[in-house]
Amino acid sequence: MQGKLLFEYAVIRLVPRVEREEFINVGVVLYCSKKQFLQVKFTLLPHRVKALDASIDVDEIEARLQSFQNICMANKNAGPIAQLPIASRFRWLTANKSTVLQTSAVHPGFCGNPGHELDKLFTKLVEVNRGQITQ
Repeated sequence: MQGKLLFEYAVIRLVPRVEREEFINVGVVLYCSKKQFLQVKFTLLPHRVKALDASIDVDEIEARLQSFQNICMANKNAGPIAQLPIASRFRWLTANKSTVLQTSAVHPGFCGNPGHELDKLFTKLVEVNRGQITQ
């Protein structure tokens, strides 16, 4: 496995009504220790969100997803979590939560380029489900 980098990732799930346990995949967060790489990629399609819960505030969800981005990038305005070491930020983002934004279990893998792997996972796990909802 020469030249391959160990990475870990989790799928970000939107759970509009936690008590119903219904969710849609909206993003992926990927961490590679060797490259000091921590990035998130996400998308939010309002029509899909509204299909699960018509009363949800899409702007608030987008702001929460942006906070994932800010923590990954260690944005100084993102609070104390964003100032933690990179591994701790990943662990915090992927910790079990009972909130509207949750993550899957953390999965490991090997790749040559963490950025390309993030794009691949995003396409496979999030964009594949972007089809239009018909009534």
